[in-house]
Amino acid sequence: MSNKLFACGLFLAASLYASAGNTAQITISTDGGKNIIHKEIYGQFAEHLGSCIYGGLWVGEDSPIPNIKGYRKDVFDALKQLQVPVLRWPGGCFADEYHWMDGIGPREQRPKMQNNNWGGTIEDNSFGTHEFLNLCEMLGCEPYISGNVGSGTVEELAKWVEYMTSDGDTPMANLRRKNGRDKAWRVKYLGVGNESWGCGGNMRPEYYSDLYRRYSVYCRNYDGNKLYKIASGASDYDYNWTRVLMDNIGHRMDGVSLHYYTVTGWSGSKGSATKFDNNDYYWTIGKCLEIEDVIERHAQIMDKKDPKKQIGLLVDEWGTWWDEEPGTVKGHLYQQNSMRDAFVAALTLNVFHRHTDRVRMANIAQVVNVLQSMILTDTKGTGHMVLTPTYHVFEMYKGFMGATSLPLTLTCDSMDVRGDSHAKDGRRIPLVSASAAKQADGSLIISLANVSLDENQDVEIALGNNAPKAVSGRILSSKSIADYNDFDHPNVVAPQEFKGAKLKKGTIKMQIPAKSIVVINVK
Repeated sequence: MSNKLFACGLFLAASLYASAGNTAQITISTDGGKNIIHKEIYGQFAEHLGSCIYGGLWVGEDSPIPNIKGYRKDVFDALKQLQVPVLRWPGGCFADEYHWMDGIGPREQRPKMQNNNWGGTIEDNSFGTHEFLNLCEMLGCEPYISGNVGSGTVEELAKWVEYMTSDGDTPMANLRRKNGRDKAWRVKYLGVGNESWGCGGNMRPEYYSDLYRRYSVYCRNYDGNKLYKIASGASDYDYNWTRVLMDNIGHRMDGVSLHYYTVTGWSGSKGSATKFDNNDYYWTIGKCLEIEDVIERHAQIMDKKDPKKQIGLLVDEWGTWWDEEPGTVKGHLYQQNSMRDAFVAALTLNVFHRHTDRVRMANIAQVVNVLQSMILTDTKGTGHMVLTPTYHVFEMYKGFMGATSLPLTLTCDSMDVRGDSHAKDGRRIPLVSASAAKQADGSLIISLANVSLDENQDVEIALGNNAPKAVSGRILSSKSIADYNDFDHPNVVAPQEFKGAKLKKGTIKMQIPAKSIVVINVK
């Protein structure tokens, strides 16, 4: 471990030199917050990929697995508990091969297709527009539709918007009524393509910019439904893509997407989700934290054309990407989810909280059975379900949704970790991550993560002029950073009450155990 301390404010700053072993010091400006943490930062993503939809969200009304109108009851109830604010669908790469008319009308009459992106699976289109938008209504969340630009047409996307949102005497609205839905849905978010630089068409940014301008004209607002139009943005370090879109599209878009995965690379093995050493873990922490630098660099480019920050940056795909679990279908991206993944979730959400001036939405990939999922279900159809450590982070953090982000300073130990092709000299990581916000009732919510595998962290939090009367908390921890939940052992990693926070004269003192995530509420 390095003997250097790490300091951060509203944005991460340079390291300071000092002796090791000091108590981590946090000062929260309880009256200094101005930016709301957009609840959409806690968004989810459901793609027609593996068993995310079929066997994950949807089993059909005739399934022996308990369901509500075809939606798995256990999964639905778990998502309802998370208070999911927005759900992105149908992809991902699948979106640019999806033709929405194949997914409406009587299910037994819907044509099948091959899912060319994900394992060549035959897609029967039994889960389509009605099934998705009805689910969003039942969950109380905003739908985020990802439109087909790669293999679709302007007419096709324009008619889809009309079908979903028009209440008039129009052809598509009447087709919707014929298919059983009289009243139009409310659809706010519309993505104009996905990963247009890659699986969405392998385009140049200049060409995509012209396509966006064309498509967006014909995606109209019907009957009081105002679309928030999102351009297909960059992959992690592709700053030129953002620069070209800002120059050529500008304020014709309401938002621009960004994709960032904590992944070792795109060729060869990505490593096991559950079998890794300490160095692998610390590399993961460094890689996931680098999203902050990526966000800042894209935001700086956006600032030049949009100094008033009217265009949102939407990190609509993020999370870990490991090798598929042995014995599962190749191309279905089914991976386990350990305490290491929980740390990626906690630290990334803390980063998003610091950038609410630009980051208006984020969608972790993905909600069920794919990549860094909230929930795993038994793909053999036995009806088993388990909540992942990442789910528990989202559930513990949900009090941040809609709260006012509070600036803070943090001084703590740091360490150097190995790098990769994007950080050849390695990375430096703080051993404590923190975020704070003020909720509507005036209470504070504070998240703290001790990323050290073997050292507890003493922490002191100064609350300034705030004089709270009570503090409570919960902790997510486990014996091993590689621990995970499975169908036979569903509660290996689960939140527990945290009683270690002591309040005295406006200061909170505590000790956070190694490899633990703590969320405290201060009233």
